[in-house]
Amino acid sequence: MRKKEHVRRSCHFPVIRLLSFLVVLAASANYAHGSDPNAPKYDTQTETKMKGTVDSITLPPSGHDKEIVHLVMKNGADTVEIYLCPKSFLDDMGFTFSKGDEITVTGSKVKQDGTDLVLAKQTERGNDTLVLRDDKGAPVWMWSSKK
Repeated sequence: MRKKEHVRRSCHFPVIRLLSFLVVLAASANYAHGSDPNAPKYDTQTETKMKGTVDSITLPPSGHDKEIVHLVMKNGADTVEIYLCPKSFLDDMGFTFSKGDEITVTGSKVKQDGTDLVLAKQTERGNDTLVLRDDKGAPVWMWSSKK
């Protein structure tokens, strides 16, 4: 009788693993896209590449490392707001930005609450390249092994 009980319990194990995987997957999607349905989405159709100088950097408050870092980039008289990635991912990659850095950004031009901004896919500074999204625009930080 014990063998049957063991077999019966082990039949449920794959179902439990599948449910656990789905919960983790849903949590990752929420982390990557936020729970706000109005959050901007990456659009490969509006992808552009631009060069400029970092004018300012906005970091999330201490203790909110999963919030997005954004910066303002100047290109001549124009300024562009760039959304990068969660601060924790930037820290894990050892990448920092400073006012005056000359950078190149590839990203998707989107609108949020009537404001133009760019969701960065990749940034380059000198010989350093920081990849933030894959070819389809999905954030790479949600799959990063460093969290």
